[in-house]
Amino acid sequence: MRKLLCAAAIAALAFVSTGCNKLKSRDQLNQGVQSFKNAKYTDAVEHFKQAIALDPSNPNGRLYLAVAYMVQYIPGAESPENVKLGQAARDEFMTVLRDNPKDKTAIAYLASLNFQQASASPDLDTKLKKLDEAREWYTKLTQVDPNAKEAWYSLGVIDWLKWYPKWQTARAKLNMKPEDPGPIKDPKVRQELKTQYGALIDDGLANLQKALNIDPQYDDAMAYMNLLIRERADLSDTPQGYKADVQTADNWVQKALEAKRIKAAKAAQTAGQVTAEK
Repeated sequence: MRKLLCAAAIAALAFVSTGCNKLKSRDQLNQGVQSFKNAKYTDAVEHFKQAIALDPSNPNGRLYLAVAYMVQYIPGAESPENVKLGQAARDEFMTVLRDNPKDKTAIAYLASLNFQQASASPDLDTKLKKLDEAREWYTKLTQVDPNAKEAWYSLGVIDWLKWYPKWQTARAKLNMKPEDPGPIKDPKVRQELKTQYGALIDDGLANLQKALNIDPQYDDAMAYMNLLIRERADLSDTPQGYKADVQTADNWVQKALEAKRIKAAKAAQTAGQVTAEK
């Protein structure tokens, strides 16, 4: 009986201790959030670490820690401290996904991290590798959340980023100035570009269209529709085909400008209402 009572007492103490740790963890989490809001990211990191140590089961602590690392990371800066921050952010997001493979926030941040690293890299091979990694994460995000318009948009932008340098280089080699009308002069070069990048351009347009299906006023997506179609015009076999694509691209420019105008008008109206309420 005495042993049973002792065991029960120990269990009770363990329960109380666990409950206290959860409360302490929550307090550390709140302090971390407050430090984060005040841009005291180093302090926030320490609070989130303490929150995790006190309650490893808390799903928010590790996610907040990963974000706190990432906001301090500067893409392209190669100092050991900065590289360590980027790796720490990646590791924590991956740990979040280990426990919850469908965590949209972690997936979105990993996609953004790779995209930022690609954009900041001066090395072409590294840039393309990071773009491919970003594409994988954005694709995963669309699988978890088909209505993630930013993911579809980003996939379209990635396609454009991979195609644009090739198009630009082909024009330069043929001594075609930016203002020179197309299509590309050399039929062989046109065909090579079409064979190698035609599917990529189509994929980019399809991804951007999916973003626009979710948000018909997505002016950034419209801007890249314009770019891809305008550049695709250079692959046309006839001047008529070239002109048709250019006209379609011009239409997207007008749609983008109209969407921006509507957004600006709504923003001004909202600002006016807030001012009137004050």
